[in-house]
Amino acid sequence: MARRERVVRMSVEQPLWSALTAYRILTMIYAILLAVFGRDRYDRPWVAIAFLVVMAAWTLGTLPKVAGAVACTKRFLGADLALALVGILLTPLADFEAQLVDGPTLPSIWTAGSVLAFAIKGGWRWAAFASTFVAVANIIERGQPSRDTFHNVLLVWVASIAIGYVVEVARASERTLARALEIEAATRERERLARDIHDSVLQVLAMVQRRGTALGGEAAELGRMAGEQEVALRTLVSSGLVPTTRVSEDAAEGAVVRSVEVDDEPSGQADCDLRSLLAPHAGSRISFAEPGAPVLLAPGAAKELAAAVSAALDNVRVHAGENAQAWILVEDWPDEVIVTVRDDGPGIPEGRLAQAEGEGRMGVALSIRGRLRDLGGTAELISVPGQGTEVELKIPKVSRGKAGSAR
Repeated sequence: MARRERVVRMSVEQPLWSALTAYRILTMIYAILLAVFGRDRYDRPWVAIAFLVVMAAWTLGTLPKVAGAVACTKRFLGADLALALVGILLTPLADFEAQLVDGPTLPSIWTAGSVLAFAIKGGWRWAAFASTFVAVANIIERGQPSRDTFHNVLLVWVASIAIGYVVEVARASERTLARALEIEAATRERERLARDIHDSVLQVLAMVQRRGTALGGEAAELGRMAGEQEVALRTLVSSGLVPTTRVSEDAAEGAVVRSVEVDDEPSGQADCDLRSLLAPHAGSRISFAEPGAPVLLAPGAAKELAAAVSAALDNVRVHAGENAQAWILVEDWPDEVIVTVRDDGPGIPEGRLAQAEGEGRMGVALSIRGRLRDLGGTAELISVPGQGTEVELKIPKVSRGKAGSAR
């Protein structure tokens, strides 16, 4: 299986930058329309025209600056806020009556866009800083501020701080999500490696231990050493000492970048007939019952299901004995495939599976249930002492695990 990286970006911040871009354009148009329809009231219309031209050119020219957190630098924020404050303080010069009747300032509600940029970029503290300057400028511009003035100033101040706080909470949630993805990826990788180790190395070590003990002499010493290594390896696998998948956060973009494992199977590869993978198990001690038509599954899903069946048969040989009889039954339903493995062995004593997991023996938990879980299926084990064991494996026809999808 080849490993390659795919970047997955998750950001609740980016939509806010997009909304801010639209807000700045709309409020720029609104401020210009206010000036056009109220042009008769200006004492010095050239002041209003000059400022609005500069504001419009600044707004349109700096749209890339408010498209994301990276481009929105502290220098830009400072210049943007300064332009808004200048517009507020120039209002009495262009329209003296605006002080007396609480008329709109030259930038009008465009000023709130500057404060919101501070909130999205730096959180509620930055928002409080910017909105305080706007509040002071509005009070100075009014000369004798009215109740409406204080109401509007307080509204901008509270709203900007609230938005800044929401942004900080969203960032904390993204960090929590990144950690959860990291744990999930590490767990899946550990289980995958544990399955591979269980299916190969651990079983070989266990076989060497049994054969060495049976032969005696120097072989017994080799068997003892193999047993020690088996215990040590099981402990290592079950302890989770596996490098985690890389998960990082780009604070500037407000994005989480996750390194994922993707199977290298071509998406257009033909489905595999599960029967051809299970048929080699048939023999004098293992009966194989299959449908008459091909049982088609994605190649990755078919291989994993066949590996789970092999693990179940290994358990039959180890725990039920070499002479135990086993049966494999394949059922092909419209929406799922069911494979049942039964044996006529002594069965599994109650509590034995939990005890085995506690000892680091994860054959059922990882090689069988783990594989089926990754395929979006289930594995049910039914065992009655003295009456054998039955393992029922179910997977959907379209699996979400190793059949070519990212994990």
